[in-house]
Order: sequence, then C-alpha cells, then structure tokens
Amino acid sequence: MQLTSDEQSRVIEMAWEDRTPFEAIEQQFGLNESALIRLMRTHLKPASFRLWRKRVSGRATKHGKIRPAEVSRGYCPTQYKHR
Repeated sequence: MQLTSDEQSRVIEMAWEDRTPFEAIEQQFGLNESALIRLMRTHLKPASFRLWRKRVSGRATKHGKIRPAEVSRGYCPTQYKHR
C-alpha cells in the first residue's frame, strides 16, 4: 500500500500518540504493527525511532487487547491544535 505524504504524516502522528492503539492505525491505513515499525524506521531519524520504540514498547494503551477498559477514546481533548 502506497501512502500519500499527508497520510504518512498522519500515521506518524498517530503512532506517537499514547492513546491511539496500533489496531486503529491498521484499520484506518492498513498498516499492521510490523509495517508501522518499518515506516517509522524509514521516516524518523535513528535516535527518534529508538525513542519512539522505547516509548511504545509495553504500553498498554497502544495494544487493543491489553488496553484498559477505562480508556475509551484515542486522543486527549487538548491534543489537537486548532487553526
């Protein structure tokens, strides 16, 4: 699957978000977790990629199956910038 640059930017943004599960990215863009890791590896600087991997590894909110039931949305209300 070929993503536009806008789609790639949105996927990277979603991947950095703590409350957006990998399953949401897969459902919306067709990228499973391993494809997302490949995309992040190619589009981030090496240090940024390592920081991202450390951040999401073992994070329950990034995995739908182990996500706590009280986390019912994919983003924080103050997260998006209003233009």
